[in-house]
Amino acid sequence: MENRKSYADQKKSNDLDLSKTDGNYVLDVYIQMIIDEALFNYQKDLLQKQIDDALDLKDHIQFYLLTEQYKKLLGFQT
Repeated sequence: MENRKSYADQKKSNDLDLSKTDGNYVLDVYIQMIIDEALFNYQKDLLQKQIDDALDLKDHIQFYLLTEQYKKLLGFQT
């Protein structure tokens, strides 16, 4: 006689498998969000420093180019 699982047992088994998968998916999304936030903050800080340097040097062209990049990064329409 074959050792078959009932429908209820199969459903429980599948639910357990899905909960592990969902947990991994949520963790992966959370990790990606942290990485994205860190990269965004790094790029923003770098652009702010470069803009400040351009202002100190009175480099109007560089200032204009960097502020356009900064606005794009922050999602402003140009």
